[in-house]
Amino acid sequence: MGIYLDNSATTKPYQEVVDSMVKSLTEDYENPSAAHRMGMKIEKNIKEIRRNIAKTLGAKEKEIIFTSGGTECNNSIIRSCANLNKQRGKHIISTSIEHPSVLNTLEDLEKDGFEVTYLPVNSEGKICVEDLEKNLREDTILVSVMFVNNEVGSIQPIKEIGNLLKNRKNKVFFHVDAVQGYGKVDFRPSRYNIDFMSVSAHKIHGPKGIGFMYIKDGINFKPLMTGGGQESNLRSGTENVPGIYGIGAAISKLFLDLNGSIEKMNSLKNLLKEEISKNIDGIKVNSPKDGVCHILNVSFEDVRGEVLLHYLEQKEVYVSTGSACSSKKKGSHVLNAMGLTPDEIEGAIRFSLSDMNTEEEIVKAVEILKDSVEDLRKIIRIRR
Repeated sequence: MGIYLDNSATTKPYQEVVDSMVKSLTEDYENPSAAHRMGMKIEKNIKEIRRNIAKTLGAKEKEIIFTSGGTECNNSIIRSCANLNKQRGKHIISTSIEHPSVLNTLEDLEKDGFEVTYLPVNSEGKICVEDLEKNLREDTILVSVMFVNNEVGSIQPIKEIGNLLKNRKNKVFFHVDAVQGYGKVDFRPSRYNIDFMSVSAHKIHGPKGIGFMYIKDGINFKPLMTGGGQESNLRSGTENVPGIYGIGAAISKLFLDLNGSIEKMNSLKNLLKEEISKNIDGIKVNSPKDGVCHILNVSFEDVRGEVLLHYLEQKEVYVSTGSACSSKKKGSHVLNAMGLTPDEIEGAIRFSLSDMNTEEEIVKAVEILKDSVEDLRKIIRIRR
């Protein structure tokens, strides 16, 4: 399969995940809503999985709502909060580097009369809490900020934001897109005053098509999907049992030694950064020094990132130029917001790791990367 360094796009499922999903399809295939004992058995298993997930967050079982993934979570949460609170305000605050599922949802709400303030970021891809405080108004109803940026790995000051909003006279809801943060940073939503949170399984070695929302107990929620009343009437539709089994197995395995997993990825990222810096000149590291453990974004001078990506692909090294959900769009809105030049944006590559990667893979990948960059630079210089 080669060397896979595109884990922010998706991860390889653990074998335990595959086994649990096969079991759900061949043995535990009943409908959890069925009244007979076979269906009740599946319902009990789902309840146990929900309870285990809640434990990883120090949350209550009923605060975990299964969805189809991060995009549905972000849409459901933002639209619900907007619709339920528009009578007291139509102002929302977010950032200029959010995932498209947040930015496009906010853009849609703007067409319906909502006003959105998009906070800028500094050269490290982080917002300033003071900027947020200055932009809070009496009619502000929601702040939506991603925990970890999916392109450069910057970690936003979520705890500080939560503390700021906690002391507001008028309630301002706090939504955190934790798709790249859950399983990479150890945290508890209640300690950060988070009201809503989005998580996706395929970023943590689970299956695609399943995720969950954290909805703080006691908060009103308007479902995006209505029907049979599953998920406590907050997300109707027959449960994706294979997906739920899969996310349950992924989280059980990952959280057996979460800190060990984080330390390994951080070590691999540091090795990757050192090897690139040591062996290749004309680079710019775009990820901050205190960024998340698994993402390293680097710009290569005189090289087009898209061309380099396909050059590496031919040698079975798999990377990306940014978010898989916006890779077909021109340029990176994240790198642009960070103040990079057009050439630096065009030459950017995102390497993203998992605890399945090895030091040997990293060293080998940089050897291939070095040869590839040198080859492409020779071609460019000849053409000049």
